[in-house]
Amino acid sequence: MLGMPVVAAMILSALAAPVDSPASSVPTEKITLDIKTINGSGCPAGTAAASADVAPDNTSFTVRFKNFTAKAGGGASALDARKNCQINVLVHVPQGFTYAIAQAHYRGFAHIESGASAIEQANYYFTGTAPTARVRHTFTGPFHGVWRATDTTEVAELVYAPCGESRNLNINAELRADAGSSSGSSYIEMDSEHASVDTIYQFAWKTC
Repeated sequence: MLGMPVVAAMILSALAAPVDSPASSVPTEKITLDIKTINGSGCPAGTAAASADVAPDNTSFTVRFKNFTAKAGGGASALDARKNCQINVLVHVPQGFTYAIAQAHYRGFAHIESGASAIEQANYYFTGTAPTARVRHTFTGPFHGVWRATDTTEVAELVYAPCGESRNLNINAELRADAGSSSGSSYIEMDSEHASVDTIYQFAWKTC
């Protein structure tokens, strides 16, 4: 049976400009996103492999992937076993505010044979800063259904975009499948073709 993934703290090493106290509320002006690039073995450039939308209350944004799948066993090649997707997105922030990523909620679909395993991992960073450490979630078979994983950043470790600067947010997601001792086919995916399968990034807002 699949063990529930442990909520892990993201280790963020990037430097950010000073910010004031946490905002008492989120900005009321509508936040917009501008996806600059999408690329990777799990989302080839030019394939419309991902899309993103901001929540109406400006508390988060949702990324929906298409055909982002890692497979192992059953004739799958070594290249099928590891897939990654990097999204470079500019968040248009109202004047006087800045943001960090406080939580990331991942959800997908998987079929994992007994003796096989799969991994979801991701990291985040602003352009011009050092990449963060990857947070890994491992799933073991037998399992068939929706999987979930959450990355959470402690308040003291939040890294905010520099105040008054336009810095793109880079999101690197990776899926891996390992057939292990199984003889069948296993896969793990983040694919919007399945209902209720999406990735939600939760904002933490501060005033500058």
